[in-house]
Amino acid sequence: MQKRILLFALTLMMASSLQVNAQYAKQDSTYKRWFVGSTIFLLGNLASTNSPDFVQLNLGYRITGKDVITLEPKTWKYAWPNGIHPFFNKSYGKPEEEFPGYIREYGLSVAYQRFLWKGLYAELNVMPTWQTFVNADGKKNDNGFQLFNTYRVGYHIKLFKDRFFIQPSIAITHRPYHTKMPDGFKQLDDRWSKFVFGEPGFHFGFNF
Repeated sequence: MQKRILLFALTLMMASSLQVNAQYAKQDSTYKRWFVGSTIFLLGNLASTNSPDFVQLNLGYRITGKDVITLEPKTWKYAWPNGIHPFFNKSYGKPEEEFPGYIREYGLSVAYQRFLWKGLYAELNVMPTWQTFVNADGKKNDNGFQLFNTYRVGYHIKLFKDRFFIQPSIAITHRPYHTKMPDGFKQLDDRWSKFVFGEPGFHFGFNF
């Protein structure tokens, strides 16, 4: 399922190169400033095994034609360290790298986008998260906290006379801080980098 989602996102990303007028012009004051949306990775919830129970809602505001701020409440669970690339690293999903249970996270991202040229944008996304550690028996083991940053480059594509949009992107994710994990979780997480390079993204939204 994850590989299919990645292939779909990359196909649309290549198609985005045909878009030539995606940026909101400075002199244009008629564009819709608010939008709501989410991410195509909601489709990961359809997986028959290891479903992330992922939920994300994006609420954004265009301060100017080039500056955008977005709030993104989200929650999900995962059973492998965040330092393993979920698409390109074969260690992801292997039993020997699996936590003795899973981590459920609740986060609120604050994202700032700056349009650089036409629809091309750069984004800084900072997300504090509350973590709940659940053991293999399904019982809560401990709580934790982490900061999870995303450094993203993407392309904004208008659809249906700018009623909708899509944003294929590529990102670096970074965990600059987290509290100590319980035994069993910590030993596995410590094997992996706090950075993941080349993580694909695919957001969509409705303007109003």
